[in-house]
Amino acid sequence: AAPAGAVSFGVKHTEGVSVEVACQGRAEVRSVPSSGTRWPLDKGTVLRFSMSRASTEVNDNKVTVSFYAEGGQPINQAGVFLTGIGISLDVDADRDSVVEKNNPNKASWTWGPEGHGAILLVSCDKNSP
Repeated sequence: AAPAGAVSFGVKHTEGVSVEVACQGRAEVRSVPSSGTRWPLDKGTVLRFSMSRASTEVNDNKVTVSFYAEGGQPINQAGVFLTGIGISLDVDADRDSVVEKNNPNKASWTWGPEGHGAILLVSCDKNSP
C-alpha cells in the first residue's frame, strides 16, 4: 500500500494506541514510539495496532503513517481512526441474582450451595451441518 518511490516510513499515534513493527525474516518485534522514528520500507513489514483501554468517543484515537522518498522527502500519508470497544464478562459471581462488574469472587470458584463463582453453560451441539 506504500506509494511508488517510498523507501522509508514513520508512524505517529495517539496515546491510547500501541504500535509494533514486525519485519519479515526477523524474529524481533519493536514497539514504535508515538513519533520521531523512521523505518526502512521492506517487503513483508507489518504494523500491528492495539489499544489497551476502551475509547471515550468514537474515532478518538489515530495512527498516521508517513512515507518518505530517498533523501527523506515526504511523499504521502495514510491515516486510520480507531475506536476501542471494552468487552467484559460480567457474572453473578456470588449467585445472588445480581451481576456485578467488580465482584471479588469473579476470579475463583467454590462448589456447593454456599459456593461462589460463575456457572457457565456451554452449547456444544451442532446447530447446522
